[in-house]
Amino acid sequence: MKQKGGKAVFGAAVGILMLEAQFPRIPGDMGNAQTWEFPVHYKVVRRASPDRVVRNNAEGLLDTFVDAAKELVADGVDGITTNCGFLSLFQNDLANAVPVPVVTSSLMQVGMVNRILPAGKRAGILTISGSTLTESHLTAASVPLDTPIGSTENGIEFTRAILDNELELDVTLAEKDNVEAALALKAQHNDLGAIVLECTNMEPYSAQIARATGLPVFSIQTFVRWFQNGLVPRRYPL
Repeated sequence: MKQKGGKAVFGAAVGILMLEAQFPRIPGDMGNAQTWEFPVHYKVVRRASPDRVVRNNAEGLLDTFVDAAKELVADGVDGITTNCGFLSLFQNDLANAVPVPVVTSSLMQVGMVNRILPAGKRAGILTISGSTLTESHLTAASVPLDTPIGSTENGIEFTRAILDNELELDVTLAEKDNVEAALALKAQHNDLGAIVLECTNMEPYSAQIARATGLPVFSIQTFVRWFQNGLVPRRYPL
């Protein structure tokens, strides 16, 4: 039997463009390699800090992300994602720059979730920074502009620790921030049928959010697992 080469790295179909950060990446965070049941290939995008990407529209970073995406393809990945929902702004540019599929943001799931919900129900977004999530971010991900949006900005731990790139994270308080923000979002919108987590760092709390709200929760992990299954379909014995 002959094997075909042509890649520097084999066995990791999904490449992840990572922000350059130092905050703790706990189990469940997509930047923690133990989160995944399949191999992934990481590329840190230098100078792409959480503050610069989330609070400042990733200004001046497009070329750096494009170069990093091209490096992932050269390494051998079959598809590319990112670890920040605010990078929906770069979806078209990255997709046009590389010869593999690209899914930049968890926000891209909102339209699909809307289509599967019962009549009269719609998806809402939980974001790390409601004050800087703009119409441009939503439009780039094909999200309806009237989509309900909740944020952890009013919490005491999660948004600050992640966006200020702190070395420590109080996980109990971060969970509390996420759950309380999700409950507030539900309380404000009687037609809420599901929650899409914009922030990839929210996934560790998705089960707690679902339990507290009684709603389905979709995250970057639901999206990337779907992506992985398309890139590497499961083999069945014939």
